Amino acid sequence: MPTLDEILQRLDANLSYYDTGVPSFFCEEHVVSERDHGPRKEDDTVTDSVFRLKRTSNLDHTTTLVESREIKTVDGKPATSQDMDGPTMLSGAFEGGLAVVSLKQAACTNYTLQRIHKNRRADPYIVRFATVLTPQNTAGCLLQESSKGRVFIDPASMQITHLELNTPHHTITPGDRYRSPFIGERVITVDYVPVLLGGKTFWMPSTIALRVTSGSGTFHKIVWSFRASYRNYHKLEVESRIVPGFKKPAR
Repeated sequence: MPTLDEILQRLDANLSYYDTGVPSFFCEEHVVSERDHGPRKEDDTVTDSVFRLKRTSNLDHTTTLVESREIKTVDGKPATSQDMDGPTMLSGAFEGGLAVVSLKQAACTNYTLQRIHKNRRADPYIVRFATVLTPQNTAGCLLQESSKGRVFIDPASMQITHLELNTPHHTITPGDRYRSPFIGERVITVDYVPVLLGGKTFWMPSTIALRVTSGSGTFHKIVWSFRASYRNYHKLEVESRIVPGFKKPAR
C-alpha cells in the first residue's frame, strides 16, 4: 500500500494532467431539485441543460476553466429564464473538485490515510481531510469555510472516484446591513468516471449531489437539495469551411 505522501504526489500529477490538458467540452446536465419547508414540501423541479467547460486564455498567457450552462427545459417545458432556483448552487466541481486533496492544499488542510485490509487489494484507498484555516493561509485555500470529508481512490488508476465534503456552518446567503447571514449545513458528494475527449481520458463527474439544511434561528428546518447527472460528453470544437465564391456569368 502506498504512503499518504505517495498518494498525494500521484493525485497532484493527475490534477496537473487535467488542468493543462482537458479541452473545452459540453455535456448533458439533468438536475432534480427540491425544497422542504418543515411542514410542507414543494414539488421536485427537473431541469435539463447543456453544461459547458471552456478553456479561456488570460492576458498573462495562463488559461482558466470557466463553467457555464444553457438551460433548455424546466419540468419538460422550454425554459423562460437562465436562472436556476435555489439559495445556493454548486459550481467548481469540474475545475476544483479534484484539487481538494492535493499537495497544493496541504498548507491549509490535514490529510490522513485510512488503512485497508491487506487481503482486499481491490478496495479503494480512502483519504480523509479537514481544513485548518488561519488568517495567514486562508487566501490560498480552495475551501474558504471549515470543512471535512474524504475521497475514494481507485488503486489501479490512482484516480479519485468519489468525493464527500461536509461544511457544518456554510453561509447559505450572506448578510447585509439589515439582516444576519443565513447559516446551515452543506453536504456535497461527487462521483467521477473516465471520459474520452480528443483521444485522451479524463475523470469527470457523473453525478453531483448537494444538500443544504438550515441551522438554528429558523422557525422550521428548511432543506434544499439537488442531484445532477452528466452524460454524453463531447469536445467543444469550432468547425469552419470555405464556401466557393459565386462568379456572375458575363453578359
